[in-house]
Amino acid sequence: MPSHTMKALTMKAIRLHEFGGPEVLRCEEVPVPGPAPGEVLVRVHAVGLNPPDWYVREGMPGIPPEFRPPFDLPLIPGTDVSGVVEAVAADVHDFTAGDEVIALLRFPVRMQSGAYAEYVTAPAGDLARKPAGVDHVHAAGLPMSGLTAWQYLIEVGHGHPSPFQEARHRPAALNGESTVLINGAAGGVGHLAVQLAKWQGARVVAVASGTHERFLRELGADEFIDYTAQRPEDAVRDIDLVLDTVGGPASRRFLPVLRRGGALYPVYFGQFDDEENSRRGVTVTGTQVRANGAQLTELARLADAGTLRVAIDSTFPLTDARAAHRRAARGHLQGKIVLTLP
Repeated sequence: MPSHTMKALTMKAIRLHEFGGPEVLRCEEVPVPGPAPGEVLVRVHAVGLNPPDWYVREGMPGIPPEFRPPFDLPLIPGTDVSGVVEAVAADVHDFTAGDEVIALLRFPVRMQSGAYAEYVTAPAGDLARKPAGVDHVHAAGLPMSGLTAWQYLIEVGHGHPSPFQEARHRPAALNGESTVLINGAAGGVGHLAVQLAKWQGARVVAVASGTHERFLRELGADEFIDYTAQRPEDAVRDIDLVLDTVGGPASRRFLPVLRRGGALYPVYFGQFDDEENSRRGVTVTGTQVRANGAQLTELARLADAGTLRVAIDSTFPLTDARAAHRRAARGHLQGKIVLTLP
C-alpha cells in the first residue's frame, strides 16, 4: 500500500520527563494512540491552555500531597482541544470520522490528557460538536474555561463532592435583579463568566487592571473597577454574588462587599472561616470543573449564536509550547492562549 494512504503511526507531541519551568516541555515523536472502547481519536487543530497545564508542569508544588493526583512521567500535557474525528471505537455511534469536535478531556479524573499533540483520544461523552461559525482557535479556548464558568454560575451538572469542602455547590439563580462582581474578569474563565452572567440578565461589575476596561465593557460589563487604582472592597457594597476567578488566600477580602444572603464563589479555594461566613449571612462554595459533553454543547450553541465570544490573548505553534507557557507566566491575560497545529 502506498505510504501516503496509511494513517500516521507516529506524531509530534509535547512531553515532560521531569517537573520544572517551561524548558521541561520537549517536542518529540511518539506513537499515535488508538481509541479504546467508548472513545474517539481526534486529529488536533488547536489546544487551549489552562492553569492546570502549568501547575502539573511544575509538579503541583502548592497542592498538599493528599490532594495531588498521581502523575506518570513522561506525560503529554493539555486537556482542551478543537479538531476533527479521525476514527471511532466500534461502540461509538454519536460521532463519525470527519466530525469537527471540541472537548475538555477526562478532567479531573486525569489532570492532563495528552492534548499537546497531533492526535489525542477522547471519551465520546466529553465531546461536543464544534460550532460551524467558530474557528478551531476560538473553539479550543472554550472547554475548560467555559465549563468552569457554567458549573459555577449556571448548573453544576454532576453530583461529585468537591475535594475542598463538605458543602455542595448550588449556583445562585441569576436574573435582572442580580448584581454579580467578577474578579479577574479579563482572564479565560472571567471573560466568559461576564458574558454568561449578562446572558442571565444580571448587572455585572468587572474587576481587572485598567488596560482591560474597554475589552470588558465591550463584553457587557456595566461597571468596571481597576484594582490597581482602587480596592474593589472599598468601591462596592450590596453585591449578590462574587465570582472570584483568582481565588486563593486573598479571596476573603470580598466578603464585605456582599449583602446578607449573598454568595462568594472562589474558583481556586482559599481559607475561609465558617463562623465569619455565618455571622455575615453569606455562603462560600466552589466546585471542581468536570468534563461534560452536554454542557459543552450548550456553550457551543451560545458561541455559534454570538452570545458568547471567546477572546484570544495569543496563539503559538504547538512546537513553541515553551513560549506559550512563558506568556502564561507573565499573567494579565486577555482571554485565552491557544496552541495551533498546521
